[in-house]
Amino acid sequence: MIENIGVLGAMPKEVELLTERLEWVEQRRIAGVEFVSGEIGKKRVTLCCAGMGKVNAAVAAQLLITVFGAKALIFSGIAGNMSTKIGVGDMVISSEAVYHDAELPMIAQSYPFLSAYPADAGMIKAAQESCEENGVRHLVGRIATGDLFIGDSETKRRIEAACHPACVEMEGAAVAQVAAKNDIPFVILRTMSDNCDEAAREKLVVQQFDITEYCRTASTVTAGVIARI
Repeated sequence: MIENIGVLGAMPKEVELLTERLEWVEQRRIAGVEFVSGEIGKKRVTLCCAGMGKVNAAVAAQLLITVFGAKALIFSGIAGNMSTKIGVGDMVISSEAVYHDAELPMIAQSYPFLSAYPADAGMIKAAQESCEENGVRHLVGRIATGDLFIGDSETKRRIEAACHPACVEMEGAAVAQVAAKNDIPFVILRTMSDNCDEAAREKLVVQQFDITEYCRTASTVTAGVIARI
């Protein structure tokens, strides 16, 4: 049983609903990131909104481990769907995380000497059980990460050809790499908010569509994972 868990999101709404579940809350600000610690079901949990992008995610992930003693990491949030097997509102549970915008052989020259970061089998199973309990349609698959919002069909096709992911986002592989460097388990939980096409940019960037319901799905499943690991 893991009793100290770090949970990250990229945007405030991705962690707000989980924050409401915390008891015995403490707050601390480090490197511009607000960390909120407490208990969920008698387990120590520290939550943070890391900010968007790989560097923000990596900094927050390492702080969760080094400062707050996290023994496992969960990233909870939204992503762009790259699969025909699920749709908007459904979830991807990471089987592994990869970068779609990096020179992978160069990154793999240092510890942990990986070009893809496998998620923890027990945490994957816990996420599947939580999805089933909450009626969330889901897929276990590869998550691709890069410092780009994918909102056009041409870029989507290029990423598909390069790494065949189930979804694409901006933080997961960075969190996965930090977890691997520290030899702790992780899982990434992403609710699909769009299909990585021109309509995605119009919906999420231009219209600034309310993502609360998608975040609620991710938060509910995340709470179930916390209870199971």
